[in-house]
Amino acid sequence: MNEITFPTQSNATLIKASLISLVIAFIVYLTIILPAEFNSDPTGVGEFMGLTKLSKETPNNTITQPTNIASLGYKDDEKSFVIPPNKGIEYKFKIQKHGSLTYHWVTDGTPLYFDFHGEPKGDTTGYFESYTIATSLDMKGSMIAPFDGQHGWYWKNNSDHEVTVTLKTQGEYEVIGLVN
Repeated sequence: MNEITFPTQSNATLIKASLISLVIAFIVYLTIILPAEFNSDPTGVGEFMGLTKLSKETPNNTITQPTNIASLGYKDDEKSFVIPPNKGIEYKFKIQKHGSLTYHWVTDGTPLYFDFHGEPKGDTTGYFESYTIATSLDMKGSMIAPFDGQHGWYWKNNSDHEVTVTLKTQGEYEVIGLVN
């Protein structure tokens, strides 16, 4: 019968491998764990890799809860509006961070260009974040708001006739409505 033998390692080799492992673990701790978990970035690598943003979402490693979601209350709405030929409109909701919005909008048969987006509360620079930009007859889905602010759609009717949009929503929001 053939016997399998394993080479034995010297103590020096085991100590060397252990020290290398410790150095690698320390580098990972300094460059990844500290910035991502504790917003401490002694090397600057965490900021470069975007890891410090993770710790800012949950300061002091605590779980954040949605703020004042209950004050907006759960809603279930349906609204129809007409978009004039070659014009655009914007319809928005106030949604707090982590608030939900489930939606379904449909036109009366004409596709519309749209930009589903959000604008952070208090921002004065004009910044907005687009979630979906497309042309369609309808869209359905849901979202959890990534930040406090106004979230909604800009629809553009590129046709030569009026288009009616029917929007059904459910979630934790306050209706702002049509915005000029």
